[in-house]
Amino acid sequence: MTMAGRNVVVTGAGRGLGRSIAATLAGQGASVAVWDLNADGAEKTVAAIQEAGGEAVAVTVDVSDAAAVAAAAARTHEELGPVTVLVNNAGVTTYVPFTELGEDEWDRMVRINLKSQYLVSRSFVPDMLAAGWGRIVNISSSSAQTGAPAMAHYAASKGGVIGFTKALAIEFADKGITVNNVPPGFVDTPLLREGFDPDEVAPSMPMKRAGQPADIAHAVAYLVSEEAAYVTGQTLSVNGGRYLV
Repeated sequence: MTMAGRNVVVTGAGRGLGRSIAATLAGQGASVAVWDLNADGAEKTVAAIQEAGGEAVAVTVDVSDAAAVAAAAARTHEELGPVTVLVNNAGVTTYVPFTELGEDEWDRMVRINLKSQYLVSRSFVPDMLAAGWGRIVNISSSSAQTGAPAMAHYAASKGGVIGFTKALAIEFADKGITVNNVPPGFVDTPLLREGFDPDEVAPSMPMKRAGQPADIAHAVAYLVSEEAAYVTGQTLSVNGGRYLV
Protein backbone atom coordinates (compact mmCIF):
# COMPACT_ATOMS: atom_id res chain seq x y z
CA MET A 1 0.00 0.00 0.00
CA THR A 2 1.22 3.49 -0.80
CA MET A 3 -0.01 6.94 0.11
CA ALA A 4 2.34 8.85 -2.17
CA GLY A 5 0.76 12.06 -3.39
CA ARG A 6 -2.00 12.06 -0.78
CA ASN A 7 -2.57 14.94 1.64
CA VAL A 8 -3.85 13.71 4.99
CA VAL A 9 -5.29 15.28 8.14
CA VAL A 10 -5.09 13.35 11.40
CA THR A 11 -6.76 15.01 14.39
CA GLY A 12 -5.55 14.41 17.92
CA ALA A 13 -2.18 13.41 16.46
CA GLY A 14 -0.03 14.91 19.19
CA ARG A 15 0.21 11.63 21.09
CA GLY A 16 -1.08 8.08 21.35
CA LEU A 17 -3.19 6.65 18.55
CA GLY A 18 -3.10 9.82 16.48
CA ARG A 19 0.69 10.03 16.55
CA SER A 20 1.00 6.40 15.44
CA ILE A 21 -1.56 6.86 12.66
CA ALA A 22 0.14 10.01 11.40
CA ALA A 23 3.57 8.37 11.42
CA THR A 24 2.31 5.25 9.66
CA LEU A 25 0.63 7.19 6.85
CA ALA A 26 3.63 9.50 6.47
CA GLY A 27 5.82 6.41 6.24
CA GLN A 28 3.72 5.29 3.28
CA GLY A 29 4.40 8.57 1.48
CA ALA A 30 1.54 10.83 2.58
CA SER A 31 1.96 14.49 3.47
CA VAL A 32 0.34 14.77 6.89
CA ALA A 33 -1.21 17.69 8.73
CA VAL A 34 -0.88 16.89 12.42
CA TRP A 35 -3.82 18.53 14.17
CA ASP A 36 -3.84 18.77 17.96
CA LEU A 37 -4.87 21.11 20.75
CA ASN A 38 -1.45 20.59 22.31
CA ALA A 39 1.08 22.49 20.19
CA ASP A 40 4.08 20.79 21.79
CA GLY A 41 2.65 17.33 21.13
CA ALA A 42 1.90 18.19 17.51
CA GLU A 43 5.43 19.51 16.99
CA LYS A 44 6.92 16.34 18.50
CA THR A 45 4.90 14.19 16.11
CA VAL A 46 6.02 16.29 13.15
CA ALA A 47 9.64 16.12 14.28
CA ALA A 48 9.48 12.31 14.47
CA ILE A 49 7.94 12.11 11.00
CA GLN A 50 10.50 14.46 9.50
CA GLU A 51 13.36 12.61 11.18
CA ALA A 52 12.13 9.44 9.46
CA GLY A 53 12.15 11.24 6.11
CA GLY A 54 8.45 12.07 5.91
CA GLU A 55 6.57 15.30 5.30
CA ALA A 56 4.31 16.81 7.96
CA VAL A 57 3.09 20.12 9.36
CA ALA A 58 1.81 20.89 12.84
CA VAL A 59 -1.51 22.67 13.24
CA THR A 60 -2.71 23.72 16.68
CA VAL A 61 -6.49 23.63 16.83
CA ASP A 62 -9.49 23.01 19.07
CA VAL A 63 -11.49 20.68 16.83
CA SER A 64 -14.68 21.30 18.81
CA ASP A 65 -14.68 25.01 17.81
CA ALA A 66 -16.08 25.84 14.37
CA ALA A 67 -14.02 29.00 13.84
CA ALA A 68 -10.82 27.27 14.93
CA VAL A 69 -11.48 24.35 12.59
CA ALA A 70 -12.11 26.72 9.67
CA ALA A 71 -8.82 28.52 10.36
CA ALA A 72 -6.94 25.23 10.68
CA ALA A 73 -8.42 23.96 7.43
CA ALA A 74 -7.38 27.16 5.66
CA ARG A 75 -3.83 26.82 6.96
CA THR A 76 -3.72 23.14 5.95
CA HIS A 77 -4.87 24.01 2.44
CA GLU A 78 -2.21 26.72 2.26
CA GLU A 79 0.56 24.38 3.48
CA LEU A 80 -0.39 21.15 1.70
CA GLY A 81 -3.20 21.76 -0.77
CA PRO A 82 -6.46 19.77 -1.10
CA VAL A 83 -6.99 17.03 1.48
CA THR A 84 -8.45 13.70 0.38
CA VAL A 85 -7.74 11.58 3.47
CA LEU A 86 -9.11 12.44 6.91
CA VAL A 87 -8.71 10.53 10.15
CA ASN A 88 -10.99 11.91 12.88
CA ASN A 89 -9.14 10.65 15.93
CA ALA A 90 -9.32 13.50 18.48
CA GLY A 91 -11.26 12.64 21.61
CA VAL A 92 -11.39 12.72 25.39
CA THR A 93 -12.82 10.57 28.13
CA THR A 94 -13.74 10.85 31.78
CA TYR A 95 -15.23 8.38 34.22
CA VAL A 96 -18.33 9.67 36.00
CA PRO A 97 -21.18 7.62 37.56
CA PHE A 98 -24.39 8.46 35.75
CA THR A 99 -26.09 9.85 38.87
CA GLU A 100 -23.21 12.34 39.18
CA LEU A 101 -22.96 13.19 35.49
CA GLY A 102 -23.59 16.88 34.95
CA GLU A 103 -24.99 18.51 31.84
CA ASP A 104 -21.80 20.47 31.21
CA GLU A 105 -19.68 17.32 31.16
CA TRP A 106 -22.18 15.57 28.89
CA ASP A 107 -22.11 18.49 26.45
CA ARG A 108 -18.31 18.71 26.56
CA MET A 109 -17.95 15.03 25.71
CA VAL A 110 -20.36 15.19 22.79
CA ARG A 111 -18.81 18.42 21.51
CA ILE A 112 -15.26 17.07 21.46
CA ASN A 113 -15.89 13.46 20.47
CA LEU A 114 -18.78 13.83 18.03
CA LYS A 115 -19.39 17.41 16.93
CA SER A 116 -15.70 17.78 16.09
CA GLN A 117 -15.97 14.99 13.52
CA TYR A 118 -18.81 16.85 11.82
CA LEU A 119 -16.88 20.13 11.84
CA VAL A 120 -13.66 18.66 10.46
CA SER A 121 -15.36 16.42 7.91
CA ARG A 122 -17.34 19.28 6.41
CA SER A 123 -14.08 21.17 5.92
CA PHE A 124 -12.58 18.50 3.66
CA VAL A 125 -15.44 16.63 1.99
CA PRO A 126 -15.54 19.36 -0.72
CA ASP A 127 -11.90 18.52 -1.57
CA MET A 128 -12.84 14.86 -1.88
CA LEU A 129 -15.89 15.59 -4.03
CA ALA A 130 -13.77 17.73 -6.34
CA ALA A 131 -11.21 14.94 -6.65
CA GLY A 132 -13.81 12.19 -7.06
CA TRP A 133 -11.87 10.27 -4.41
CA GLY A 134 -11.67 10.39 -0.66
CA ARG A 135 -11.20 8.43 2.52
CA ILE A 136 -12.58 9.23 5.98
CA VAL A 137 -11.84 7.06 8.99
CA ASN A 138 -13.50 7.94 12.28
CA ILE A 139 -12.12 6.56 15.53
CA SER A 140 -14.99 5.37 17.70
CA SER A 141 -14.69 3.02 20.70
CA SER A 142 -15.46 -0.51 21.81
CA SER A 143 -17.23 1.11 24.77
CA ALA A 144 -19.96 2.15 22.32
CA GLN A 145 -20.35 -1.49 21.31
CA THR A 146 -20.36 -3.07 24.77
CA GLY A 147 -21.44 -0.25 27.07
CA ALA A 148 -19.34 0.69 30.09
CA PRO A 149 -20.07 1.80 33.66
CA ALA A 150 -19.41 5.43 34.53
CA MET A 151 -19.02 6.18 30.81
CA ALA A 152 -22.55 6.91 29.59
CA HIS A 153 -21.49 10.23 28.09
CA TYR A 154 -18.41 8.73 26.42
CA ALA A 155 -20.21 5.66 25.06
CA ALA A 156 -23.04 7.82 23.73
CA SER A 157 -20.66 10.19 21.96
CA LYS A 158 -18.76 7.32 20.37
CA GLY A 159 -21.99 5.55 19.43
CA GLY A 160 -22.88 8.75 17.60
CA VAL A 161 -19.60 8.45 15.70
CA ILE A 162 -20.62 5.02 14.43
CA GLY A 163 -24.00 6.35 13.25
CA PHE A 164 -22.35 9.41 11.68
CA THR A 165 -19.97 7.12 9.81
CA LYS A 166 -22.78 5.04 8.34
CA ALA A 167 -24.77 8.08 7.26
CA LEU A 168 -21.83 9.66 5.43
CA ALA A 169 -20.89 6.34 3.87
CA ILE A 170 -24.30 5.99 2.25
CA GLU A 171 -24.48 9.63 1.21
CA PHE A 172 -21.13 9.59 -0.59
CA ALA A 173 -20.90 5.95 -1.70
CA ASP A 174 -21.31 6.86 -5.38
CA LYS A 175 -18.87 9.78 -5.20
CA GLY A 176 -15.65 7.80 -4.74
CA ILE A 177 -15.54 8.58 -1.01
CA THR A 178 -15.44 5.81 1.57
CA VAL A 179 -16.24 6.39 5.25
CA ASN A 180 -15.44 3.79 7.90
CA ASN A 181 -14.77 3.67 11.62
CA VAL A 182 -12.37 1.84 13.91
CA PRO A 183 -13.37 1.22 17.53
CA PRO A 184 -10.23 0.47 19.55
CA GLY A 185 -10.46 -1.76 22.59
CA PHE A 186 -8.02 -1.37 25.51
CA VAL A 187 -5.12 0.05 23.53
CA ASP A 188 -2.17 1.18 25.65
CA THR A 189 -2.24 4.95 25.20
CA PRO A 190 -1.98 7.93 27.58
CA LEU A 191 -5.77 8.29 27.34
CA LEU A 192 -6.34 4.66 28.45
CA ARG A 193 -3.91 5.05 31.32
CA GLU A 194 -5.99 7.92 32.69
CA GLY A 195 -8.56 5.33 33.76
CA PHE A 196 -6.92 1.89 33.65
CA ASP A 197 -3.68 0.06 34.28
CA PRO A 198 -3.07 -1.94 31.07
CA ASP A 199 -1.26 -4.67 33.04
CA GLU A 200 -4.33 -5.17 35.21
CA VAL A 201 -6.71 -5.19 32.23
CA ALA A 202 -4.65 -7.58 30.07
CA PRO A 203 -5.60 -10.84 31.86
CA SER A 204 -9.29 -10.20 31.15
CA MET A 205 -8.70 -9.89 27.40
CA PRO A 206 -8.94 -12.93 25.12
CA MET A 207 -5.42 -12.21 23.82
CA LYS A 208 -4.16 -11.53 27.36
CA ARG A 209 -2.57 -8.25 26.33
CA ALA A 210 -3.49 -4.64 25.69
CA GLY A 211 -3.41 -3.43 22.11
CA GLN A 212 -0.71 -1.12 20.81
CA PRO A 213 -1.22 2.12 18.84
CA ALA A 214 0.33 0.46 15.79
CA ASP A 215 -2.52 -2.08 15.78
CA ILE A 216 -4.96 0.75 15.15
CA ALA A 217 -2.66 2.58 12.74
CA HIS A 218 -2.36 -0.45 10.45
CA ALA A 219 -6.14 -0.87 10.36
CA VAL A 220 -6.54 2.79 9.43
CA ALA A 221 -3.84 2.46 6.78
CA TYR A 222 -5.83 -0.32 5.13
CA LEU A 223 -9.10 1.61 5.20
CA VAL A 224 -7.57 4.68 3.53
CA SER A 225 -5.80 2.65 0.87
CA GLU A 226 -6.75 1.94 -2.74
CA GLU A 227 -7.11 -1.70 -1.70
CA ALA A 228 -10.11 -0.75 0.48
CA ALA A 229 -12.00 0.98 -2.35
CA TYR A 230 -15.03 -1.30 -1.95
CA VAL A 231 -15.21 -1.03 1.84
CA THR A 232 -17.50 1.67 3.25
CA GLY A 233 -19.81 2.17 6.20
CA GLN A 234 -17.98 -0.54 8.12
CA THR A 235 -16.92 -0.91 11.73
CA LEU A 236 -13.49 -2.55 11.78
CA SER A 237 -13.14 -3.66 15.39
CA VAL A 238 -9.53 -3.81 16.57
CA ASN A 239 -9.90 -5.07 20.11
CA GLY A 240 -8.09 -8.36 20.66
CA GLY A 241 -11.38 -10.25 20.76
CA ARG A 242 -13.03 -8.09 23.42
CA TYR A 243 -16.17 -7.65 21.31
CA LEU A 244 -17.13 -9.90 18.41
CA VAL A 245 -19.47 -8.98 15.56
